[in-house]
Amino acid sequence: MAKVEKMNRQEAGRKGGEATSKNHDKDFFREIGQKGGKATSNNHDKEFYQEIGQKGGEATSDTHGKEFYKEIGEKGGKARKS
Repeated sequence: MAKVEKMNRQEAGRKGGEATSKNHDKDFFREIGQKGGKATSNNHDKEFYQEIGQKGGEATSDTHGKEFYKEIGEKGGKARKS
């Protein structure tokens, strides 16, 4: 009898994701994304979003320097102007 090797979680997730992407189009992913967003919104309050926003801002600050902020500030200013 042949030995059956177990798949690790990462491999199983990758295979499942590939199969799902072959069977569904962009509209499917847009729809489930919207459903997930609504569910998250229904289950969390303003403080939740403030906390994750702060964590994201800190992570961005840790990985980017002043030039990054200068560049995105200029882009925002130009977009707002036009």
